[in-house]
Amino acid sequence: MVTPVVIAKSDHEFQLLPKMANRHGIVAGATGTGKTVTIQVLAEKLSEIGVPVFVSDVKGDFSGVSQPGKDNPKIAERVQMLGLTDYTHTGYPVTFWDVFGDQGHQLRATVSDMGPLLLSRLLDLNDTQTGVLHLVFKIADDNGLLLLDLKDLRSMLQFVGENAKQFTTSYGTISAASVGTIQRGLLTLESQGGAEFFGEPALDLDDLLQTDRDGRGVINVLAADKLFQSPKVYATFLLWLLAELFEQLPEVGDPDKPKLVFFFDEAHLLFNDAPKALLEKIEQVVRLIRSKGVGVFFISQNPLDIPDMVAAQLGNRVQHALRAFTARDQKAVRAAAETFRINPKLDVETAITDLAVGEVLISLLDEKGRPSVVERAFVLPPRGQIGPITPEQRAEIIKRSPVRGRYEKAVDRESAYEMLQAKYEAAAQAAEAAARQKEEADRQEQQEKEAAKRQKEFEKAQREAERATYGSSRSRRAPASPMNTLAQTTMKQFGNTVGRELARGLLGSLLGGKRR
Repeated sequence: MVTPVVIAKSDHEFQLLPKMANRHGIVAGATGTGKTVTIQVLAEKLSEIGVPVFVSDVKGDFSGVSQPGKDNPKIAERVQMLGLTDYTHTGYPVTFWDVFGDQGHQLRATVSDMGPLLLSRLLDLNDTQTGVLHLVFKIADDNGLLLLDLKDLRSMLQFVGENAKQFTTSYGTISAASVGTIQRGLLTLESQGGAEFFGEPALDLDDLLQTDRDGRGVINVLAADKLFQSPKVYATFLLWLLAELFEQLPEVGDPDKPKLVFFFDEAHLLFNDAPKALLEKIEQVVRLIRSKGVGVFFISQNPLDIPDMVAAQLGNRVQHALRAFTARDQKAVRAAAETFRINPKLDVETAITDLAVGEVLISLLDEKGRPSVVERAFVLPPRGQIGPITPEQRAEIIKRSPVRGRYEKAVDRESAYEMLQAKYEAAAQAAEAAARQKEEADRQEQQEKEAAKRQKEFEKAQREAERATYGSSRSRRAPASPMNTLAQTTMKQFGNTVGRELARGLLGSLLGGKRR
């Protein structure tokens, strides 16, 4: 059995059971109440028992976990207050990731891996437009066209739009207006950094599941301060990562400790204005991913940000102070209090607004998966550095990373864009060849027509020349004299007489011969 990890203490210790860490959890509280430190403590404790962790670093100050902590009056006070006799400063194994490749290894996904549902969320499409995007993916699959990056998807949309009538019978109506809307959305997404995110080499999930030589789990830190400037891209990316873990990891049931624990900071962004289909997908992933050995902790300022169907899956709860300045704040306080198992000795609703920085209301799952009664406690101080490291320290860690060189250089293999471009070029060449052939045929036909025309003109000219020649000869003949006329008549009569006698003789011979 894996040793439980202590994350908080009052008059007794509060232990997170490793075998229950994949039952998920929530860390909630107002800004400045110590949520980031709590996450760091959880990540450190899980790393110590060999569990890899993934943390989105929205503020840019989580990188300090890679370095040993320093003497600090507040830390020293907490150590003394809690009576920690074995507390030491230490750094932890860290791999830095960055969608933009600036502060860590380039983190990419392919368009096909993201899928039409999450892309529709990214592009803020309505139901009709989402349906068209699903059809585009289906047509791409059926035609063996890989969708790897944004230019692949743009080319595919252009191809489908230009041939919409051809696909209507097999796939249904494809609206040109919807195709145009999706294209415009892709341009916006590209301006927000989508071009860097989509492509290859895509993330190999095994690279998130590493341990160091001492058996400590690697803490994967996503530099999200720049990514967070596009909240919808940030939230959809983290959801994609969860979905990939869910799809690719094998079933392991309830292991002694998780394969990975995933911390989703600013979790409310995941659920804001999410369509029903996406919420159902999130609920499914959260509910079933524990059987893949993955635990998910949502971090949010307000517990009401988490939908009930998801909140019901969160067994381990750490609640920092909430402020009750407005009616909504007061509602959040009541809602947070109602999520805990009642402790008759504690007025939870009052305590939530009275907690000091680093102090929490905590309820963890026991060996049978039952939540403990809520109690008040202080989170242990982290062993790593609190706050960011220097750019030089980050660069040195990246240089020594075991995944260095795998993701830095983008790969652009043949996919939908190249295949469709080749098709367009072949069609253009065929059209050009047909045009040249037609032009040659037209030229030959024109030449034949011109030759025929010249022949006709020649023959006409020849006839006119002959008429002119013979007509002038006849007009120059001398008029017939009486003697000439008599001679012509006599010769004509003589010819007729001789002809009759000759015919008679021949016939007579033939007839005579017959009589003989």
